[in-house]
Amino acid sequence: MIFAFITLLAFLIDIALGWPAAIYRHIKHPVVWIGALITWFETRLNRGPAHQKRFNGMMCTLMVVGSFALPAAVLQWALMPSGILGMIILGVLIWPFIATRSMYDHVLAVWQPLAARDLLGARRAVAMIVGRDPAQLDHAGVARAALESLAENTSDGIVAPVFWAALLGLPGIVGYKAINTLDSMIGHRNDRYEDFGKFAARLDDVVNWIPARLTGGLFALAAGPTMGRAFAIMWRDAKSHRSPNAGWPESAMAGALACRLSGPRVYGTHKSTEPWLNGGASDPTPDTLAEGLRLFQRAMALLGLVLIAGLLL
Repeated sequence: MIFAFITLLAFLIDIALGWPAAIYRHIKHPVVWIGALITWFETRLNRGPAHQKRFNGMMCTLMVVGSFALPAAVLQWALMPSGILGMIILGVLIWPFIATRSMYDHVLAVWQPLAARDLLGARRAVAMIVGRDPAQLDHAGVARAALESLAENTSDGIVAPVFWAALLGLPGIVGYKAINTLDSMIGHRNDRYEDFGKFAARLDDVVNWIPARLTGGLFALAAGPTMGRAFAIMWRDAKSHRSPNAGWPESAMAGALACRLSGPRVYGTHKSTEPWLNGGASDPTPDTLAEGLRLFQRAMALLGLVLIAGLLL
């Protein structure tokens, strides 16, 4: 109950404020600090034969997670006896690790030029939230990329942090964000990170297993009249996704919005052939992206209700 209150407070602060630019200019963001430590370790440890890289990558992951989660645990232990003041402080400390407002604003920034038929502006905006080459995307491709990012990052950036914060408090959410940042930086399947980032990537799969499925459920429940189709498409197509987790929220969104997502895409010079999610449906349009944002809002309202229900347990 205590952690549910703390997490709900952080969730509401984030919805109201996001992460203000003035704060970012002065102290950046905690994820930037985590990324700096990952870079420091990676440049020193990512070397040697494959087995050495795998061991060093595991040690890098454990040291980065411990460097942030252990102080967070000590801080939480020190603040908990302070009653309501301590809980408020913990809520403020958890706030930066939830990205509800940021997620909405970034996708809205894609929809606005897309709805105005400004493809170049939409490509620039979508490049801020996806890794694929935006120059290869037409109007449908931009809308699809934005919806996929909205679905996957709702899980990674909101539901999973909220889940771990509600379960373990400050060290839970800090540890989760350290793991997720490690995966985003070194969990790639390429020559540089295939071995070094393997442990981080697998650990990220584990900590996102439950939240990804919860996110898919939230999208399906928030779909209203298309709830049944969202659940059916999620159950049918989620396992065909390249990721063991991302397919759940993405396929639920595809079913809820009656559009197809995933499919072939280009990363730099590499073309990735991926199966479609809800492949029998049509491509998304700017109107589909707008409905996706409304679906996101309803799903976040449901997440808030889940936290409120947690206060009563």
